[in-house]
Amino acid sequence: MNAPDLLPEEYKKKDCDQKGGYIMDMTVTWTGNMAFAGAAPSGHKIVMDASGEAGGENAGARPTELLLGAAAGCTGIDIVSILKKMRLEPVSFHMDIKGIRAEEHPKRFTDIHIHYALEGELPEEKVVRAIKLSKDKYCSVSKSLNADITVSYSINGSAGGQKL
Repeated sequence: MNAPDLLPEEYKKKDCDQKGGYIMDMTVTWTGNMAFAGAAPSGHKIVMDASGEAGGENAGARPTELLLGAAAGCTGIDIVSILKKMRLEPVSFHMDIKGIRAEEHPKRFTDIHIHYALEGELPEEKVVRAIKLSKDKYCSVSKSLNADITVSYSINGSAGGQKL
């Protein structure tokens, strides 16, 4: 059974739900032991697995690693888009994202810190504005995360993390 089969009939007829939101789906299949393969309608695939210590074979990223990557990728896309609208474009851009997990199950993330490293003719106030817009308005991944997670940021080696 795939994701569309699980939807009520009225959702199968359109790409959005009754509230006007878009329905997204992905098929995730167990491939043996602790590994899973995900396939998105966009044609992209991912492999997930547990570490050897957790009974897996380390054949793919951990789902929690992918969650961090999704948050960084989402905000990165937003920031580049916003900067381009400001007629600014980074020469290079990468992010390092770190998450602190609770010690007890479900070991959810309690804090996430994103370090943005951008190069180019980019006034810091414009970069900060783009980050704030991503965090507060546009990044659907970070907005989907539990509201109890503290998300902070730093830019190009600035000391300490700032909360927006």
